[in-house]
Amino acid sequence: MSAGAWIGIDIISVVLVAIGWRRAGDDRTAVYRALADLFVVPLLLAALIAGMACLITGVLLGLATKWALIRYWWVAVKLILSVVACAMMLAFLGPITELSTGEQPLQDIWFVSFLAATALALLSLATALSVFKPWGRVWK
Repeated sequence: MSAGAWIGIDIISVVLVAIGWRRAGDDRTAVYRALADLFVVPLLLAALIAGMACLITGVLLGLATKWALIRYWWVAVKLILSVVACAMMLAFLGPITELSTGEQPLQDIWFVSFLAATALALLSLATALSVFKPWGRVWK
């Protein structure tokens, strides 16, 4: 459930950044200000909590099931992807806040777009790894 919430929150961020990117002038600033005020604080913190819940439950399930924590490549890669996605969410917080307050030029939105789209791709890959369980064991 936490992974689904995390993916949903990331989709919202990609959509809001794309909407802001397509706007001009005051409209763009208003979209980014709304993104910072309504999204960064409550939703990204919720996403960070969901991400941490994914990591914690993933580790606990890895320790308690036949898949183990790093017995299979897909589990190890998924764990790494989750850590990277959490770090990207932390990196997302600063730039969007700076954009909304005018501290950073609006032309720098490409960085925020890159973070949002990359995080969504990482989470989608992690989901696919859970479904298809590719590769073999790390140790034979």
